[in-house]
Amino acid sequence: MARYGYARVSTLDQDHATQEARLRAAGCGVIRAEKASGKSRDGRDELTSLLEFIRPGDELVVVKLDRLGRSTRDVLNLVHELQARGAALTVLEPAFSTKDATGSILVTVLGMVAEMERKFIRERQQAGIEEAKKAGVYKGRKPSIPVTKVRAMRDEGHGPSAIAKALGISRMSVHRALSE
Repeated sequence: MARYGYARVSTLDQDHATQEARLRAAGCGVIRAEKASGKSRDGRDELTSLLEFIRPGDELVVVKLDRLGRSTRDVLNLVHELQARGAALTVLEPAFSTKDATGSILVTVLGMVAEMERKFIRERQQAGIEEAKKAGVYKGRKPSIPVTKVRAMRDEGHGPSAIAKALGISRMSVHRALSE
């Protein structure tokens, strides 16, 4: 029986050293860490790698359930995969394991809380963007195509296909620039 640790942070400027130290202290011999969003399993290669070599009797250990994922469905699917392999999930904070019935219930409840928290984060972020727009601070992403150049070329008599080819952009981008 082996204990495998999994640490995850969401952004590149965050550090997972604290999680790794807690996992090491919990007896995890192998710890995989990554910087990736918890909204889905896409792009989480370290987690995928761990799931590939977990065997019956092993445990996947995370510091908090939201480190495993922020989608209730993804978390429940992960737990189901672990159980199908004869393995268990252990969460250090609050302490529980899917080895017993209470752990399975907590996974569902805490998974829903993590997903709800993610929705709140998105709502706060959107509200902040709206406020910044009203204050004139946030103007959105800068155009990736030279709008003035597109318009100047049209005024010179060039068609959308010729403009797109000359600037190395799509015709749709030309049409968008001209419609703004």
